[in-house]
Amino acid sequence: MIDKSGYRHNVGIVLVNHQNQVFWGRRIGRMGGWQFPQGGIHENETAVQAMFREMFEEMGLKEKDVEIIAVSKQWLTYHLPKKYLRPHIKPLCIGQKQKWFLLRLISNESQICLTAGPKPEFARWRWVEFWHPLEEIIDFKLDVYKALLEEFAEVLSINSS
Repeated sequence: MIDKSGYRHNVGIVLVNHQNQVFWGRRIGRMGGWQFPQGGIHENETAVQAMFREMFEEMGLKEKDVEIIAVSKQWLTYHLPKKYLRPHIKPLCIGQKQKWFLLRLISNESQICLTAGPKPEFARWRWVEFWHPLEEIIDFKLDVYKALLEEFAEVLSINSS
């Protein structure tokens, strides 16, 4: 779903364990970088519904496996670099407009399955320290990651990076 400004509506997931470490996934394919799970919101789907669908597709987790701790106060946006734009596809997507969810894993981590969905997106995953993603995320997503981690750090009472 792309809005009139060219942003694809999207949800992002920050999954924490009981030590407040975060799930960090390595994408499959050419972009192959590390990131939090995220995905588009379908037409007639709420952000919460999209989050649970994406969570299952990318991590194999079900609603009973997590608790929602917080939701970002506002939509966060980033622009795609020119090399990632697809001008031949209409409407043109210039970036993502994201609602982020902070979740706590309440089931065993053995429930995480990267191949549960029809098209796996992560090749592997690991737990990392809360602020670690700022060291590895691709540059055009850095400001969004800073904003969401700062917001969620307050919720979890974690010291600033």
